[in-house]
Amino acid sequence: MDSSDRHQPDILLLGAGGFIGSHLCVALRRRNRCRLTALDLDRSKIDQGLAEAVEFDAGVSGSTPAGSEIRYVDLDIVQPENRERLDELIAGHDIVVNMIAVCNPALYVSDPLGTFEIGFRGNLDIIDSCVRHDRRLIHFSTCEVYGKSPAVYVEDEAFWFDEEESNLIMGPVSRHRWIYASGKQLLERYIHAHGLQNGLDYTIIRPFNYIGQRIDYLPSEQTGNPRVFSHFMNALLTGEPLSLVNGGEQRRAYLYIRDATEAHLRIIENEGNLCSRRIFNVGNPANETSIRDLAVLMSDIWRERFMSPGEVLPGLREVSGEEFYGVGYDDIDRRLPLIDAIRECTGWEPVYGLREMLVEIMEYYHRRVGSIA
Repeated sequence: MDSSDRHQPDILLLGAGGFIGSHLCVALRRRNRCRLTALDLDRSKIDQGLAEAVEFDAGVSGSTPAGSEIRYVDLDIVQPENRERLDELIAGHDIVVNMIAVCNPALYVSDPLGTFEIGFRGNLDIIDSCVRHDRRLIHFSTCEVYGKSPAVYVEDEAFWFDEEESNLIMGPVSRHRWIYASGKQLLERYIHAHGLQNGLDYTIIRPFNYIGQRIDYLPSEQTGNPRVFSHFMNALLTGEPLSLVNGGEQRRAYLYIRDATEAHLRIIENEGNLCSRRIFNVGNPANETSIRDLAVLMSDIWRERFMSPGEVLPGLREVSGEEFYGVGYDDIDRRLPLIDAIRECTGWEPVYGLREMLVEIMEYYHRRVGSIA
């Protein structure tokens, strides 16, 4: 590395082709302050995000800034024969951002072993390699590590999820929903122990219900069972009822991916090393709503902005969790994050309100599906 590159860290993004990773790739490229390697089995969301960013820049300024170049690596880290290659990649970078996981409740139930293999076993090699080569690790965990909470019944700050104090309460073994959260929780404990005993420089991120452009496929586009926003968006586009699992009384605090990505960038930059050996909730408690109220709000926005003359607004239907996801499904009643820690360490503050971000995201899908049709 020559003197002109010393201020630019080499960053390895693992799982870069997913929802969170594709947005982070675009943001890091536009900042042009690092050298990027993006690893995943599918780069289509990254390419789509870069194309959209170029189109936006050209529309605003008439130019298309070059930004950082991205080196792509197609590698399945779960395969034993790829461990040596993964170790070489980690050794060749300064910062490792690990986003490899299966983030889909339907798959936790239908394929718990696959969820475990990717989300737990594959991650152990990443952590061990970061320790071995003394590389900084930014590890994406999940708000699901908190497990169950009585907060839905009690309006009390004591039941907010706190990174340092909240107990982590999993459901029964027979409910396979919890294999994902249990694996993520154990990884956090493993990383923390390496920080104590081996000096690992890490930051653990617990995302709280990110939504945004490119979050998932739509069920009408391919088979599968994506996350709730995609189901509701698909229902509005096709005129089908919006399905409320177990009545839709579960509460979630939604964070726009644009706000989330800004938080991730600040954690990566790590001004004053204040993010080192810390765990951060990344969410927006001001955007808390029930799943039922999310369906109603999205329906209202659809009627106001996107519904064609003569079109009938789809209704709501209730469905059991087992019918929708399969036997072994369980749920978390409420996810309300405290975000004081990341505010204090980075100055980050979520900007987008619930309605504002839903309008932007729904506009994106309405325009995209319309262009395909």
